[in-house]
Amino acid sequence: MKRSLLLSIILCGTITLFAKPVPVPILVNAKWLQEHRSDKDLVILQANFLRLDYEKEHIEGARFLWPDWLAAHSPEGNFNVPNTDVANRILQSLGVNNESHVVLVYTKSDITVTARMFLTLEHLGLYNRVSLLDGGLEAWKKEGLTLVSGPSPIVNKGNFTVQLAKLLVDKNYVQDALMQKDKLVVDARLKRFYDGDPTGNPRDGHITGALNLPFPDLMDSTTRFKPMAELQQYFDRVNTDKNKEMIGYCFIGQTASVLYLAGRLLGYPMRIYDGSLQEWSRLPELPMEKSRQ
Repeated sequence: MKRSLLLSIILCGTITLFAKPVPVPILVNAKWLQEHRSDKDLVILQANFLRLDYEKEHIEGARFLWPDWLAAHSPEGNFNVPNTDVANRILQSLGVNNESHVVLVYTKSDITVTARMFLTLEHLGLYNRVSLLDGGLEAWKKEGLTLVSGPSPIVNKGNFTVQLAKLLVDKNYVQDALMQKDKLVVDARLKRFYDGDPTGNPRDGHITGALNLPFPDLMDSTTRFKPMAELQQYFDRVNTDKNKEMIGYCFIGQTASVLYLAGRLLGYPMRIYDGSLQEWSRLPELPMEKSRQ
């Protein structure tokens, strides 16, 4: 009896020790963040294009995240994922651990670049460990919650190590997906660009066979995501099968990140073609078409 009880305790301990962390909510509201701000593993990252804007006003305890740290431009294209060493250094310097729950805060209407931060963090290994403050800093203000000014807080170095989830894919993956019944390629740009309006790229139109789900349709006038039922209606226009993987793209892999986030909310398997039309339109061997007018 004692031996059985001891074995049960050991087994229970083992199960607890190796159990995967429970996924965190993809969207949180200002009230939730205020209540959980002091949680042990919570890390708040506020995305600002300029440090001056962050230092003017931010949520107390939030750390400054410059988007270019995680989505830099290069001669190969815009919004590149940092290599493993760079990503480890940046996220560790922000105090991110492997078990951290990261909450991203966007400012004004900068939802698209912060959605890209969400995607990048999940791609780097924090899948199911990242949330977005719905409505961003403006939602926090509307609740009358306190903001502070000053430099980013000094934090202990984190232990985060990159484990790629391969959520950002290349042109070869897209070409293969176009030939498979269990995958779907989706253009997240406005319909007029999907149809073929000039964009400045070498070729206009869309990837042959791709469907269109414009990212602005997924948000309301305050840059919050629309209710789940409405989001589902938009997704149902292109994909009613939640077992079918969706690969989104746009101009450079930024605005399609909103599509990625909405799909994650609804439970679709999602990936993003990182090169998007910045790359695809420059390779004449890759098929493109315009919609019939």
